[in-house]
Amino acid sequence: MVKVGDIIKVIEDFAPLSLQEGWDNSGLCIGYPDAPVTSVLLGLDCTPELVDEAVECGADMIITHHPLIFSGLKKISPDDMVGAAVIKAIKAGISIYAAHTSADKVIAGVSGAMAARLGLVNVSILDEDGDGTGLGVVGDLPEPLSAEEAVRVVKERFGLKAMRTSRPIEGSVSRVAMCGGSGGSLIKAAKASGAQLYISGDISYHNFFTPEGFMIMDIGHYESEKDIVEILFSLLRKNFPTFAVRITQNIYSNPIFYF
Repeated sequence: MVKVGDIIKVIEDFAPLSLQEGWDNSGLCIGYPDAPVTSVLLGLDCTPELVDEAVECGADMIITHHPLIFSGLKKISPDDMVGAAVIKAIKAGISIYAAHTSADKVIAGVSGAMAARLGLVNVSILDEDGDGTGLGVVGDLPEPLSAEEAVRVVKERFGLKAMRTSRPIEGSVSRVAMCGGSGGSLIKAAKASGAQLYISGDISYHNFFTPEGFMIMDIGHYESEKDIVEILFSLLRKNFPTFAVRITQNIYSNPIFYF
């Protein structure tokens, strides 16, 4: 019989929990390692709707990228989104695990998936911890692109309706740095890496005042991280080939709408 701890071991062999940032809350937030598991449901965000879907499809474990609980809860109420999800999960006996910055800091994780979408080569960690892990990645395009071509390619590869960019550079883009999620803190590292373009999400207004020869694209938080769900799905299917592993049917959990 597969247990929660067996699932966790596979995930943490890929993305060790020890890698997570100090402010993060990756790991098992509901449940216990010895609980039996017959089916797993994966999504990017643990919303009450995702828990409802787990109940409907018979999943007794949920795995997401974003943690359901980021900080201490002062109350658990069905009137609050987090509280509602916690109540539903505990009532149904569903375990919940998140691989957040732990999955951000391995090169085959969130940012590595972004690099793969653009076909980058010579990919390495952007902001290294010193042990081959860290936040963001940097690599080279197969062929240089103009700023206008880079905009078109990024929109196409990431399936974007729109994006925010700084002033397009006049020269070509050959080296690209990127970080999934909120990557404003890595802009300095992106410049230092020799990249002409930095791609991330949640970039603040003043960061768009960029120096000559350097350009920023904000493609959105959700849009930059969504591939991690498929990565975790493939990981579990490979290790548990006869086990029921599903990706949510309501994969688009982005709380931001574009009009």
